[in-house]
Amino acid sequence: MRPLRIMARIILAVLIILNTAGWAGAADTDALVVRSEAAVLMEYTTGEILFEKNPHRQLPPASITKMMVMLLVMEAVEAGEIKLSDVVVTTPEAARMGGSQIWLEPGEEMTVAELLKAVSIVSANDASYALAEHVAGSHELFVEMMNKRARELGLTNTRYVNATGLEPDGGGEGNITTAYDMAVLARELLKHPAILQWTGTWIDSLRGGESFLRNTNNLVRFYEGCDGLKTGYTDEAGYSLVGTAQRSNVRVIAVVMKAPTSAVRNNDITKLFNYGFSRYKSLLVAKGGDPVGKIRVIKGESREVEVLVGKDLILVVKREEQEKPEVEIILPPQVKAPLAQGEKVGEALVKMGGEVKARADLVAAADVAEVGFFRFLLQITRDFFGTFFGG
Repeated sequence: MRPLRIMARIILAVLIILNTAGWAGAADTDALVVRSEAAVLMEYTTGEILFEKNPHRQLPPASITKMMVMLLVMEAVEAGEIKLSDVVVTTPEAARMGGSQIWLEPGEEMTVAELLKAVSIVSANDASYALAEHVAGSHELFVEMMNKRARELGLTNTRYVNATGLEPDGGGEGNITTAYDMAVLARELLKHPAILQWTGTWIDSLRGGESFLRNTNNLVRFYEGCDGLKTGYTDEAGYSLVGTAQRSNVRVIAVVMKAPTSAVRNNDITKLFNYGFSRYKSLLVAKGGDPVGKIRVIKGESREVEVLVGKDLILVVKREEQEKPEVEIILPPQVKAPLAQGEKVGEALVKMGGEVKARADLVAAADVAEVGFFRFLLQITRDFFGTFFGG
């Protein structure tokens, strides 16, 4: 059956959540001076680019390469192909990786979760290589996966030759990408928020506390709301950082590449963060658990069930935005039992200017068990005679 579409202009006391701490005032991008060779600032929910400098200039990414490793691992976990609890046995090839590392020994065992922690916090090349082998069976096959996923995401200026970002032994062309492509990749990675438990950690350890880990991204500690994502450095690449921060439900992604020093890198990201938070605000359109109405249930012990908003419905808009949002409630005329509490039965769409800007699932407020055949037959009979006699 065609879904029932109910258009409703929000006439609510909309909660405007203002970001306050550490903001610069709203400013024109002309006032932003970024010393890194390339930079991009993106608003997460819309993907809108707020600032760019040489966004499509191809540059070596160094260890921000590992964002693709993190993405492919998280996607493999969510697809059920691997588990975070899987034990990975270190190969001699993985143990030979130089640069940043956790000094894995051949035959040493660590879980996928521990290796992800090492990649996310200290940019461990040996851990990244071990994860690549575990996911694809070999490093070479994993690099093919990296390039395939890059094409799927539209990262047209990105090519990978390894899963670490190290410059190839003996010379030759290494990994290449752009600030814009890395912002797009970061946005995709953030669809897996579990990664933030590692990228947003300042201090941790491995091997029962014997191996100390300190995040290579200093902004995780020193910039309020920063919880990722990945630093990079080689002599050729200079200092790079893909950062993300969230304040009062507004999340921004900032990318800088080929900064001359780590201090410049951090300062550039801080400027971009501040600018992003000065430009956007969040509106709480509806709270998770707010009732929407009721929907008819077929073959259910209850003939109807209340429908709730599944999570906070938050709209991120520019601070000068005056237009009021519209909410479209999409529900079918009926659903079939059994239903579980919290099960999706519809969707709420928030629109501005006719364009969908945010969405949230609509869910059943309670369990509804399925009735047997004879009771269902009795329900149908009652419905028929009730309709026939108008009662």
